[in-house]
Amino acid sequence: MKKCISSPCWVRLGYFGVDITDLVKPLSMNDAKDYKNAHRPDSLSLAVAESDLWTSRGDGEVKLRMGDSGIAAEPPLTVDQMFKSAVERFGRYTALGWREGEQTKTLSYKEYYQACRTAAKSFLKLGLERYHGVGILGFNSAEWFISDIAAILAGGFAVGIYTTNSPEACQYVAENCKANIIVVENQKQLQKILQIQDKLPHLKAIIQYKDALKEKRPNLYTWADFMELGRDESDTQLDGIIATQKPNQCCTLIYTSGTTGQPKGVMLSHDNLTWTALSVGCHVRLTEATKSQEIVVSYLPLSHIAAQMVDIWVTMKVGGATYFAQPDALKGTLVNTMREVRPTAFMGVPRVWEKMQEKMKSTGAKSSTVRRKVAVWAKGVGLQTNLRKMNQTPVNYRLAKKLVFTKVRKALGLDRCTKCYTGAAPITKDTLEFFLSLDIPLYELYGMSESTGPHTISQSEAFRLTSCGKVIPGCETKIHSPDEEGNGEICFWGRHVFMGYLNMADKTKDALDDEGWLHSGDLGKHDENGFLFITGRIKELIITAGGENIPPVPIEDAVKEALPLVSNAMLIGDKRKFLAMLLTIKCQVNGDTGAPEDELTPEAIELCRKLGSSATRVSEIAGGRDRVIHAAIQDGINRVNENATSNAQRIQKWTILGQDFSIFGGELGPTMKLKRPVVMKMYKEQIEHFYKEVVTPSTPDNPMPSK
Repeated sequence: MKKCISSPCWVRLGYFGVDITDLVKPLSMNDAKDYKNAHRPDSLSLAVAESDLWTSRGDGEVKLRMGDSGIAAEPPLTVDQMFKSAVERFGRYTALGWREGEQTKTLSYKEYYQACRTAAKSFLKLGLERYHGVGILGFNSAEWFISDIAAILAGGFAVGIYTTNSPEACQYVAENCKANIIVVENQKQLQKILQIQDKLPHLKAIIQYKDALKEKRPNLYTWADFMELGRDESDTQLDGIIATQKPNQCCTLIYTSGTTGQPKGVMLSHDNLTWTALSVGCHVRLTEATKSQEIVVSYLPLSHIAAQMVDIWVTMKVGGATYFAQPDALKGTLVNTMREVRPTAFMGVPRVWEKMQEKMKSTGAKSSTVRRKVAVWAKGVGLQTNLRKMNQTPVNYRLAKKLVFTKVRKALGLDRCTKCYTGAAPITKDTLEFFLSLDIPLYELYGMSESTGPHTISQSEAFRLTSCGKVIPGCETKIHSPDEEGNGEICFWGRHVFMGYLNMADKTKDALDDEGWLHSGDLGKHDENGFLFITGRIKELIITAGGENIPPVPIEDAVKEALPLVSNAMLIGDKRKFLAMLLTIKCQVNGDTGAPEDELTPEAIELCRKLGSSATRVSEIAGGRDRVIHAAIQDGINRVNENATSNAQRIQKWTILGQDFSIFGGELGPTMKLKRPVVMKMYKEQIEHFYKEVVTPSTPDNPMPSK
């Protein structure tokens, strides 16, 4: 039985000093329940109708999807309330840790909370307005966390911006959230904002948290100067704002792309964050710091909800410690941080696990014959043992663990890690089996920004290879319109479901049905034991192995615009390390059958002549046969890449196919819409060739096979 009630919300971070004993008084049960009566100014007095499970207004409120019992019925909390509770219970424990040169610096929970309050007062002094954004553009750090939480405490929106974004992409996000303040990591990120500063009417200040400023500008602050602004400010204004915050109000924006159009601002409430952290912590059985402190490493982009939920919120809920990796973590230094920190739980996107797999295979190939044989034997034992899930551990498993598994875990920094997760993008069965063979089961989780991150998570006692596990406590899954095999659209219900898309009512209505179920756009089914399996994607959104969401249509359209010789373009990259593209050339069409022919269209021939090519047939161009055309197409691809919103959205490889797409050939539907799964199957050989370790086809030395 589902129940929806109205409730309160809001919070975020500061810096060192000041006793906060008076700030962390425990909440009474009456305080926790009496949200409807929480004092708030007239500007917040919005009537909430019984059906209002969503809003597209930044200052809006929603009904919470409360349950009648269990974890779904837990009293709602604001971020500030959850943080205060953590300080009460774990105040002296390490909250954040990082390397500065040869030293390790830390902040306790008490220091962490005070730092957030100081930063919040600084934001207010700089003019942060209610329901306006604080953009954060930089690599993971204590300053990132503090800026994020401080923005919430001060009544604004915490808004992570991808570090790979172009200036134009940064401008869109900053404009959309009406950012008053943008926090940048360094000179490189600062330059992006300075390029667009004049186009941001709401922007009042920029703060740089790493490196010295290369030039002084009005309203540009170092981190130290920024923190000093609020250090001696009275708490009155901040406390007044915090007192008006309610769990059912927005505090964080996560920007995500659809298949077409501009990114959407996913509005997450205080309750979305605090309740999801509670449910996830219970589901994966994290231990509170008073018993044994959980340790995590922060390195994934914090503009993504998966990293925020793991690194900031779930860890805070149980009093865990978050240690920051180096900015070049994904270029090879992550394992050094892992060995030093030795996390108890670790979240990796598929590409991270793939890189580890590739490195270990490369190292293994150089080992002695005896060591290789032992490793192969041990991996066989490990895989079979984990797949069988035997009640009694066989002797050969214990021997394999001693000879191989323990050493591998130590080398990876996973020797005390009992929970290894993969998510944010699909992972291959090959990688799952590789780590399972090393006695490192990777537990898949599944969700989306609109569900505050995880919806289902695998566990050690509830684990199936290639399954995303079972739903987290207090939530429900529905398979909408299942076919005869049980496949249908995966829909979510629970207190983790987002408030709506900022200023996009129509898009919000598309995502949520009349009953309030969130439609994922993914196809899936349950097995007889309730395990969820993802079987396909309704949406065309590409999710790379690194977890980057990329809408293919705008990129494909840009290529066709830049290259008038091209008839069709299809972007490849789902579950892959990088983007590649299949291209077809404009050709004559058989008037009777509609089948594409080998002869080029007159337009195409003319274009070839202008470029200096004498080609008149597709077969003379396909597979890189015509060097002039190949060079011209590469030039066009380069121009498109220059306008990419991030590095992950650049096309790395491409090939020209031997024939155009058509309804006759099956690549196009009746309305000429591209049938992506059909193309993927038809041109599997060419696609697989993209991802072999070969010379990039940016030169004609390594032509792609044509169809």
